[in-house]
Amino acid sequence: MDTTVRGAERTTGPQRTADFWFDPVCPYTWIASRWLVEVTRVRPVTVRWRVMSLSVLNEHRDDDPEGEWGEYMWAPVRVCAAVERRLGPRALGELFTTMGTRFHLRGDWGDLVGALDDAGLPREFADAAGSTAYDGVIRASHARAVALSGPDVGTPVLSVTGADGERVGFFGPVVSPAPTGEAAGRLWDGFLLLADTPGFHELTRAATAEPDVGRADPTAR
Repeated sequence: MDTTVRGAERTTGPQRTADFWFDPVCPYTWIASRWLVEVTRVRPVTVRWRVMSLSVLNEHRDDDPEGEWGEYMWAPVRVCAAVERRLGPRALGELFTTMGTRFHLRGDWGDLVGALDDAGLPREFADAAGSTAYDGVIRASHARAVALSGPDVGTPVLSVTGADGERVGFFGPVVSPAPTGEAAGRLWDGFLLLADTPGFHELTRAATAEPDVGRADPTAR
Protein backbone atom coordinates (compact mmCIF):
# COMPACT_ATOMS: atom_id res chain seq x y z
CA MET A 1 0.00 0.00 0.00
CA ASP A 2 1.62 3.25 -1.16
CA THR A 3 0.31 6.45 0.46
CA THR A 4 2.86 8.77 -1.10
CA VAL A 5 0.39 9.00 -3.93
CA ARG A 6 0.88 10.57 -7.35
CA GLY A 7 -1.45 11.88 -9.99
CA ALA A 8 -2.58 9.85 -12.97
CA GLU A 9 -0.79 10.20 -16.30
CA ARG A 10 -3.88 11.69 -17.93
CA THR A 11 -3.49 14.92 -15.95
CA THR A 12 -1.55 17.97 -17.09
CA GLY A 13 0.50 20.63 -15.39
CA PRO A 14 3.65 20.54 -13.27
CA GLN A 15 4.05 18.02 -10.49
CA ARG A 16 3.23 19.55 -7.10
CA THR A 17 4.10 18.29 -3.63
CA ALA A 18 1.54 18.84 -0.90
CA ASP A 19 2.31 18.51 2.81
CA PHE A 20 -0.78 17.60 4.82
CA TRP A 21 -0.65 18.01 8.61
CA PHE A 22 -3.39 16.21 10.51
CA ASP A 23 -4.66 15.11 13.88
CA PRO A 24 -6.37 11.76 13.20
CA VAL A 25 -9.29 12.37 15.55
CA CYS A 26 -10.75 15.32 13.58
CA PRO A 27 -13.61 14.33 11.21
CA TYR A 28 -13.18 17.32 8.90
CA THR A 29 -9.49 16.50 8.63
CA TRP A 30 -10.40 12.95 7.62
CA ILE A 31 -12.74 14.28 4.92
CA ALA A 32 -10.06 16.67 3.61
CA SER A 33 -7.55 13.84 3.47
CA ARG A 34 -9.87 11.68 1.36
CA TRP A 35 -10.38 14.64 -0.96
CA LEU A 36 -6.61 15.01 -1.30
CA VAL A 37 -6.18 11.32 -2.07
CA GLU A 38 -8.85 11.73 -4.76
CA VAL A 39 -6.97 14.74 -6.14
CA THR A 40 -3.93 12.55 -6.76
CA ARG A 41 -6.05 10.53 -9.17
CA VAL A 42 -6.86 13.52 -11.37
CA ARG A 43 -3.95 15.92 -10.87
CA PRO A 44 -0.15 15.47 -10.72
CA VAL A 45 0.26 15.70 -6.95
CA THR A 46 2.49 13.95 -4.42
CA VAL A 47 1.31 13.93 -0.79
CA ARG A 48 3.54 13.92 2.26
CA TRP A 49 1.67 13.11 5.46
CA ARG A 50 2.61 14.99 8.65
CA VAL A 51 1.32 15.11 12.23
CA MET A 52 -0.07 17.99 14.24
CA SER A 53 -2.06 17.94 17.46
CA LEU A 54 -5.30 19.50 18.64
CA SER A 55 -4.05 18.84 22.18
CA VAL A 56 -1.02 21.04 21.53
CA LEU A 57 -3.15 23.62 19.74
CA ASN A 58 -5.56 23.96 22.67
CA GLU A 59 -3.28 23.42 25.67
CA HIS A 60 -3.00 27.12 26.60
CA ARG A 61 -6.71 27.88 26.36
CA ASP A 62 -8.65 28.76 29.51
CA ASP A 63 -11.51 26.49 28.44
CA ASP A 64 -11.22 22.86 27.33
CA PRO A 65 -12.92 22.55 23.92
CA GLU A 66 -12.34 18.80 23.81
CA GLY A 67 -13.78 18.02 27.25
CA GLU A 68 -13.42 14.39 28.27
CA TRP A 69 -11.69 13.62 24.95
CA GLY A 70 -8.70 15.73 25.85
CA GLU A 71 -6.53 13.05 27.46
CA TYR A 72 -7.44 10.36 24.93
CA MET A 73 -6.52 12.59 21.99
CA TRP A 74 -2.82 12.27 22.77
CA ALA A 75 -2.84 8.51 22.16
CA PRO A 76 -3.54 8.30 18.39
CA VAL A 77 -1.24 11.17 17.44
CA ARG A 78 1.58 9.71 19.54
CA VAL A 79 1.30 6.44 17.65
CA CYS A 80 1.25 8.38 14.38
CA ALA A 81 4.35 10.33 15.39
CA ALA A 82 6.20 7.15 16.28
CA VAL A 83 5.40 5.65 12.88
CA GLU A 84 6.40 8.79 11.00
CA ARG A 85 9.64 9.13 12.94
CA ARG A 86 10.72 5.54 12.44
CA LEU A 87 9.18 4.61 9.07
CA GLY A 88 8.44 7.91 7.31
CA PRO A 89 5.47 9.74 5.76
CA ARG A 90 4.40 6.84 3.55
CA ALA A 91 3.82 4.51 6.49
CA LEU A 92 2.15 7.36 8.35
CA GLY A 93 -0.30 7.75 5.48
CA GLU A 94 -1.11 4.05 5.63
CA LEU A 95 -1.81 4.30 9.34
CA PHE A 96 -3.91 7.43 8.93
CA THR A 97 -6.12 5.62 6.44
CA THR A 98 -6.70 2.67 8.74
CA MET A 99 -7.14 4.87 11.83
CA GLY A 100 -9.57 7.14 10.02
CA THR A 101 -11.55 4.19 8.69
CA ARG A 102 -11.91 2.79 12.19
CA PHE A 103 -12.54 6.12 13.92
CA HIS A 104 -14.77 8.00 11.53
CA LEU A 105 -16.45 5.28 9.48
CA ARG A 106 -16.87 2.52 12.06
CA GLY A 107 -16.96 4.48 15.33
CA ASP A 108 -14.18 2.27 16.72
CA TRP A 109 -11.98 4.67 18.69
CA GLY A 110 -10.18 2.32 21.04
CA ASP A 111 -8.35 -0.30 18.99
CA LEU A 112 -5.06 1.27 17.97
CA VAL A 113 -3.47 -2.17 17.68
CA GLY A 114 -6.16 -3.10 15.16
CA ALA A 115 -5.39 0.02 13.12
CA LEU A 116 -1.72 -0.94 13.07
CA ASP A 117 -2.64 -4.46 11.99
CA ASP A 118 -4.82 -3.10 9.20
CA ALA A 119 -1.90 -0.98 7.96
CA GLY A 120 0.54 -3.90 8.13
CA LEU A 121 2.63 -2.14 10.78
CA PRO A 122 4.24 -3.63 13.90
CA ARG A 123 2.01 -3.73 16.97
CA GLU A 124 4.84 -2.37 19.10
CA PHE A 125 4.01 1.12 17.89
CA ALA A 126 0.90 1.01 20.10
CA ASP A 127 3.23 1.37 23.10
CA ALA A 128 3.74 5.00 22.10
CA ALA A 129 0.11 5.82 22.96
CA GLY A 130 0.80 6.12 26.68
CA SER A 131 4.33 7.46 26.41
CA THR A 132 5.68 11.00 26.13
CA ALA A 133 8.69 9.79 24.12
CA TYR A 134 7.42 11.27 20.86
CA ASP A 135 5.79 14.42 22.24
CA GLY A 136 8.79 16.48 21.14
CA VAL A 137 8.38 15.13 17.61
CA ILE A 138 4.69 16.05 17.67
CA ARG A 139 5.38 19.55 18.92
CA ALA A 140 8.10 20.16 16.35
CA SER A 141 5.91 18.97 13.47
CA HIS A 142 2.97 20.98 14.80
CA ALA A 143 5.18 24.07 15.02
CA ARG A 144 6.15 23.71 11.36
CA ALA A 145 2.49 23.64 10.36
CA VAL A 146 1.68 26.70 12.46
CA ALA A 147 4.70 28.57 11.10
CA LEU A 148 3.26 28.15 7.60
CA SER A 149 -0.41 28.78 8.34
CA GLY A 150 -0.43 31.06 11.39
CA PRO A 151 -1.33 30.38 15.04
CA ASP A 152 -5.11 30.89 14.92
CA VAL A 153 -5.92 27.77 12.93
CA GLY A 154 -6.73 24.11 13.42
CA THR A 155 -6.30 20.82 11.64
CA PRO A 156 -5.65 20.12 8.82
CA VAL A 157 -2.94 22.37 7.44
CA LEU A 158 -2.19 21.99 3.73
CA SER A 159 1.01 23.40 2.27
CA VAL A 160 2.46 23.80 -1.24
CA THR A 161 5.16 25.91 -2.85
CA GLY A 162 3.66 29.14 -4.16
CA ALA A 163 4.35 30.91 -7.44
CA ASP A 164 7.14 32.94 -5.79
CA GLY A 165 8.97 29.78 -4.76
CA GLU A 166 8.12 30.14 -1.08
CA ARG A 167 6.31 27.45 0.89
CA VAL A 168 2.82 28.57 1.96
CA GLY A 169 0.27 26.83 4.16
CA PHE A 170 -3.41 27.17 4.90
CA PHE A 171 -5.82 25.74 7.43
CA GLY A 172 -8.21 23.50 5.53
CA PRO A 173 -9.89 22.95 3.26
CA VAL A 174 -12.92 22.30 5.44
CA VAL A 175 -15.33 20.62 3.03
CA SER A 176 -18.08 18.03 3.40
CA PRO A 177 -18.60 15.64 1.77
CA ALA A 178 -15.27 15.04 0.04
CA PRO A 179 -15.48 15.98 -3.68
CA THR A 180 -14.62 13.21 -6.10
CA GLY A 181 -13.38 12.97 -9.68
CA GLU A 182 -13.00 16.19 -11.58
CA ALA A 183 -14.81 18.11 -8.82
CA ALA A 184 -11.93 17.19 -6.52
CA GLY A 185 -9.50 18.40 -9.18
CA ARG A 186 -11.28 21.72 -9.57
CA LEU A 187 -11.13 22.35 -5.82
CA TRP A 188 -7.40 21.62 -5.95
CA ASP A 189 -7.03 24.05 -8.87
CA GLY A 190 -8.76 26.70 -6.78
CA PHE A 191 -6.51 25.99 -3.84
CA LEU A 192 -3.43 26.42 -6.02
CA LEU A 193 -4.81 29.69 -7.37
CA LEU A 194 -5.12 31.02 -3.82
CA ALA A 195 -1.71 29.66 -2.83
CA ASP A 196 -0.15 31.36 -5.86
CA THR A 197 -1.75 34.73 -5.00
CA PRO A 198 0.69 36.86 -2.95
CA GLY A 199 -0.89 38.20 0.21
CA PHE A 200 -3.95 35.97 0.20
CA HIS A 201 -4.63 34.66 3.70
CA GLU A 202 -8.31 33.92 4.40
CA LEU A 203 -11.62 32.86 2.89
CA THR A 204 -14.32 31.43 5.17
CA ARG A 205 -18.01 30.82 5.76
CA ALA A 206 -20.07 29.10 8.45
CA ALA A 207 -20.71 25.36 8.32
CA THR A 208 -24.20 24.39 7.19
CA ALA A 209 -24.29 20.70 8.19
CA GLU A 210 -22.55 18.02 10.21
CA PRO A 211 -19.42 16.47 8.63
CA ASP A 212 -20.19 13.75 6.09
CA VAL A 213 -17.31 11.32 6.49
CA GLY A 214 -18.53 9.10 3.65
CA ARG A 215 -17.78 5.42 3.25
CA ALA A 216 -14.64 3.35 3.48
CA ASP A 217 -12.66 3.11 0.24
CA PRO A 218 -10.00 0.37 0.47
CA THR A 219 -8.19 1.84 -2.55
CA ALA A 220 -7.90 5.34 -1.04
CA ARG A 221 -4.43 4.91 0.39
